[in-house]
Parts: sequence; structure tokens; C-alpha cells
Amino acid sequence: MLQKTLIVLKPDAVKRNIVGELISRFEKVGLHLQAMKMIQPTEEHLYDHYETIGQLASRRGEEILKINTDFMRSGPVIAMVREGVEAIEVVRKMVGSTEPKSALPGTIRGDYSHLSFGYTDKNNAWLTNLVHASATPEEAEKEVSLWFAQAEIYDHEMEAHQFKRGHKKSH
Repeated sequence: MLQKTLIVLKPDAVKRNIVGELISRFEKVGLHLQAMKMIQPTEEHLYDHYETIGQLASRRGEEILKINTDFMRSGPVIAMVREGVEAIEVVRKMVGSTEPKSALPGTIRGDYSHLSFGYTDKNNAWLTNLVHASATPEEAEKEVSLWFAQAEIYDHEMEAHQFKRGHKKSH
């Protein structure tokens, strides 16, 4: 099943100048780019993302919500919509565990970060884990709509679909 998913490269990825490397991972696996932009999210936008959609304060407390929104406002982010077969699960697997210390080698967080919840909690630090990825189809639909206007999403044909049986390429 084809799915759209939201991926946000967080301020730490932008500041470290590794966005090209991270974007290329999604390209190499064949996920189709439908939208991308660099933005500085507002506090209201992030509240809608983390609480209205993600229920972060409801699950982990107001302090965690504030830490996350402060971190996400510390610099610009790159937001993108990617499409592919079971894209949400594919991207979550590529990104790795939320806690970088627990992320497996080969995942984005496992290869580019190492912080732990224990360290960040003890030192009142941000959990710099490089990337956000939608967790469910319902969440992806809401997040894509929050981050992108419909006119910003380009629904063009994936190259791989041009080679499906019975597909006729138009000239």
C-alpha cells in the first residue's frame, strides 16, 4: 500500500550540515519526494504538531513538551513528504529508536547520534535525535496537512511505477 509520511530534519541535523546525507538515505531506499521546505516553526505550529496531533504533554508531561518545542525552535528545520510502499514503517525503521543510545547501527540515529534519556534528563539538555518521522497512517495524514498546504505537495508518478506490468508510458 502506498503511503505518504512526514519527515522533519531537526535543528541539530541542519546545524551539523548533514541534511544532504540524511535526505540521500531516503532517496536511496526509493522513497518518492513529494514536498520539501526549510522553515522556522512557530511555537503554535509545534504545539499543534507535538500535542494536538502527538499528545506529547498528555503522555510525557508539559515539561517534555516545552523542552521539545524549545529545541525545535532553536533553528530551522527541513520538512518533507515522502511516498512509498508502507513508507511509514520503512521510515521509522530507517530512523531508529527515539533514544539515540538505543538506536541500532545502520539507522540514522544509530549512525549519527548517541545521547541517552538519562543524560538529557540529568543535564536538562535537549535530546538531539536529528529527525522526526510519523508513527501511524493517521498521524502522518494530520502531520502532512499541518506542515504543508495541498498546493505544496506534488503528486507526480514514481519512476518505479512506470515499469509495472500493464503500464503504458505516455510520450
